[in-house]
Order: sequence, then structure tokens, then C-alpha cells
Amino acid sequence: MGGITKEEFYRRFKARMIAINGERFADGREVADYADDAVWRYWDTDWQRDQGPEACADAEKEERGEEDE
Repeated sequence: MGGITKEEFYRRFKARMIAINGERFADGREVADYADDAVWRYWDTDWQRDQGPEACADAEKEERGEEDE
């Protein structure tokens, strides 16, 4: 991944989360707010950060699974 800033990672993670989930989850929570909390878990882990923000957002969607539906 090399050279991506924390701010760029965050921006792209949040944008991808919204793109794949919409503005709100099925339970009414705002995706942007959820992304604000979730992003740092990925940023703080080197191997996850190296996967890139989009891959991390995709993994977050997969991890949440049916919770979103």
C-alpha cells in the first residue's frame, strides 16, 4: 500500500462503506458513523492497512454479514 496517509485511508474507507452499504444500515444506524468507529481497527493493523481501505471496507461488510439485511 505504501505511502497512503491516515486521512486518505479514512476517506476512502468511509466512501467505500457508504458505496456498498448505502447511507444507513437496515437497523437505521448511519453507515458514516459506523465507519468513523470501524476504520481505526484496520488502520492500526499493518497487514490490514496494507490490503487497502476498499478491501478493508469490503471485509467489514462481509464480517457484518446478515446483520445489514
